[in-house]
Amino acid sequence: MSRIGRKPINIPAGVEVKTDNGVITVKGPKGELSYSYNPAMTVEVKGAEIVVSRPDDKKENRSLHGLTRTLIHNMVVGVTDGYKKELEVNGVGYRVQKQGNKCVMNLGYSHQVIVEDTDDIKIEVPNPNKIVIVGIDKQKVGQFAAEVREKRPPEPYKGKGIKYVDEYIRRKEGKAGKGK
Repeated sequence: MSRIGRKPINIPAGVEVKTDNGVITVKGPKGELSYSYNPAMTVEVKGAEIVVSRPDDKKENRSLHGLTRTLIHNMVVGVTDGYKKELEVNGVGYRVQKQGNKCVMNLGYSHQVIVEDTDDIKIEVPNPNKIVIVGIDKQKVGQFAAEVREKRPPEPYKGKGIKYVDEYIRRKEGKAGKGK
């Protein structure tokens, strides 16, 4: 049995869960998310818990069991607390500012890089060297953060670029330090 798939998901107060023909909808204080799970999985709402079960021990069903449970759990956490990714901008002259619903970044290019908020994802700029991406869908927040980081990934010599706050950049020595 999948250890993760077996765990029931607790439904916090203020969250409404509905299942209908292979689609689960979770509605909470921050918004509403829905996910159409594999028809082989059985998703039941029992009191204040969601239980995911599988029909047999085939390899495909075993892997889908844990995946389905985790995705539903991420939805419940998203509509109650939300998700956020923090990015850090390092480099001389590199800075970020918020103008309306646009995030304007000076990243050492000849032009400014502009990224806009979407319907489900908001960008916050607490200071000129930090970007916070906030949303209720964990997958979309992670994807959007990766796309923003891609605008100027960190380089290994000086560490300039956009990196996640908890990311470690492995540094390299320049060519001047090799011969001595």
